[in-house]
This record gives sequence, structure tokens and C-alpha cells, in this order.
Amino acid sequence: MKVTIVGGGIGGLGTAIACALRGLDVTVLEKAPALTEVGAGLQISPNGWRVLEAMGVAPLLVDTVFEPEAIEMRVGRSGTQVFRLPMRGYAQRRWGAPYMHVHRADLVDALAARLRDLAPAVMQTGVTVQSYAEDGAQVALRTDVGDTHVADVVIGADGLHSVIRRQMLGPDAPRYTGNVAWRAVVPIDALGQDAPPPTACVWVGHGRHAVTTRLRAGSLANFVGMVEQAEPAEEGWRITGTAAQAAQDFACWHPTITRLIERAEVLHRWALFDRDPLPRWHAGRVTLLGDAAHPMLPSMAQGAVQALEDAWCLAGLLAGKDTGAALARYYEMRIDRTARIQRGSAANARMFHHASPLGRWAVYGPMALGARLLPELIHRRQDWVYRHDATQAVPQL
Repeated sequence: MKVTIVGGGIGGLGTAIACALRGLDVTVLEKAPALTEVGAGLQISPNGWRVLEAMGVAPLLVDTVFEPEAIEMRVGRSGTQVFRLPMRGYAQRRWGAPYMHVHRADLVDALAARLRDLAPAVMQTGVTVQSYAEDGAQVALRTDVGDTHVADVVIGADGLHSVIRRQMLGPDAPRYTGNVAWRAVVPIDALGQDAPPPTACVWVGHGRHAVTTRLRAGSLANFVGMVEQAEPAEEGWRITGTAAQAAQDFACWHPTITRLIERAEVLHRWALFDRDPLPRWHAGRVTLLGDAAHPMLPSMAQGAVQALEDAWCLAGLLAGKDTGAALARYYEMRIDRTARIQRGSAANARMFHHASPLGRWAVYGPMALGARLLPELIHRRQDWVYRHDATQAVPQL
């Protein structure tokens, strides 16, 4: 079976690896002239790390990942700790795999290196796919220069603004969430005593929140901020904002946040849009994966992880040779889980932005008390996300 993947990001590369491990003939078409990633951090929860281990990618990351000591919440202005839950070592014991922070570029490099080991020369960069046509037996992809690529199955892993999804389902209708996001990466050494804690830390406040993590074995600080704003900005990972804008958005916040903004060489800023779960992910021999199928807000840190789960599931089903049954079953297996995470991500974003002190402590107070008295109960709320093992969930067709 010849499988062509449109998009060479995390989902596309992961799918190519999973297909190659199963002996499928795979090609990846990426429109960028080279595999490059903007500076950004990712949280790889245990359900995602298990997939990276199964793919043989985890060993390529061990020298660059950072395992946080805990997950915690702090008040954005004062830095007062609301709760702290252990994570380093605990995640392995509870969910069977660690919880890791990784630089997006490092993950892409590791995926690409593993793919080259398994199937050299399958990646084609500088290829912009414009449309596809199916005759029932094969799919032909047409590029912007008039070239044609023919495959038995086409997987659209081409992100938020997917060309494949648009042709399959028409233009999408994203809803502006009323929030814009900020992102920056700064060397720890540049932050002095204001460096963020060695945790996954959510900083909450009135109409905004931030998340700090550490990357590259702890040598980099990663900052993501979300701010309510009436007028939407542009949607896209590579759009930049100004330090003055970011400083205004987080004025009077804790020095950990303000110093990160002050020392950032580049600050990316983009609008956050929400989308309803799709009624289907496939038509004929063409299917969708990752952000093209289920774009998520960043408030559960599951976007990249869910793309990896998709990749393993879809490749396993395609190995059964019955393409129609595989694509239908893939959607059935994945839609409920990804839709629930989409809804949960949107709910988290609202929860972090309580306006009044009374409203904040009505929500955060019980969380703080529960974390102190019943940490097991708090962790249990994440079991359905973190304990899921996509590597064991693929049925035989």
C-alpha cells in the first residue's frame, strides 16, 4: 500500500514512522523548503511518551527533554502558590510513562531522524499540494507547479489551515475565542533569580493566564500567555508581536513573567479560534489527522500528543489492507476522545481567567484544598487522558 502524507509536522512525521514500521510504502510532502520549527515548548504527557517509545523516537530525545518536578498553579500577580502536585517519578508510577517537556524543534528533528533511519528519502520538501482527485482505486495529488503524486491512501496532516480538509468538507467556520496567545523562549541564565520554577506552572489572573515550563534539559524557559481581547488578531504560529504589547498585557504581574517578556528576543502573538468536532475525517481514500482533523486550544497541552496517538492508530489500521474499513474505524476510534479533549481545552481556558478574587477562590480554593488533602483524587481526574495507551488500542481488521 502506497501512503502519501501531506504535511511534515509532528503528526505527519509520526504517521510516516508508524507506517514505515508496518512495512507500508510512505511518502511525505511538505510545502516548506526545509524542516524548521519556531521556538516553542511542548508538554508530552505519558500517553504521548508511550507512542514515542513505540516509534523508537524516545531514545533520541533523552538528552534534551526536561522532566518537571510538579504541576502547579500560582496567582499571576503575587506568585502565591494555589496547589502543587508531584510529577517527576510520580507519572511513571501512576500512568506507566513520564511527563516530559520538549522543544518543538527537538521533537521534529528526532522524528525526522528516526524516519530517515527507517525509510531514507521519503521526505520531499518544497512541495505545495493544491488539490486531490480520486478515481476509486487511487488518489492523485496536484501541486502548485502542476506535478502529480499518486497514492493508494492520502493523509492530510497539513495543520489548522488544511488544504485537504477544505476540499473534503468545505471552508471551516472557526469561532474566535476572545483570546490571543503569546509565546517566547528565553535562556534560563538570562533570568537570574526570576527564572521560572522547574515545574509545569499555570499562572492565573483576571482575563489572562500564563504557563511556564523548562526545555532542553532545563537550560531554556518557555512562556505561553493567553489574554482576552475583543478584536481578533491573525491565526498562525509564526506571527510576531511586540515586547511593549506583551508587557502591557501582563503589567504588574510577578517578576518571573515580566522578566521573561523583557528578555525575549522574539515574541509570537496570534489569535485563538475554536472549532466544533468534524462530522467525519475521511472521504474515499483520503483522511485527516492531527490539527487538520481536530484543532485544539493549548489549555490541556494535548495537541501534539493527540496527533501522535492518531498516527499510531491510523497506521495500525492501514496495515490491515482494507482501506475503507480502516479509515472508517480510525474515525470511530478517535473522535470521542479528541472531541472530549477539544471541549476540555476550551473549558480550561475559561477556568483560568476568573475576574473577581471571590470568583477565583471559589474555584481555586477547593483545588488547593484537594491537592493538599486528596492529591490522589486530583490526579485521578487526568487518568482518562494520561493512562490511555494508543500502542495497545489498535484492533485487527
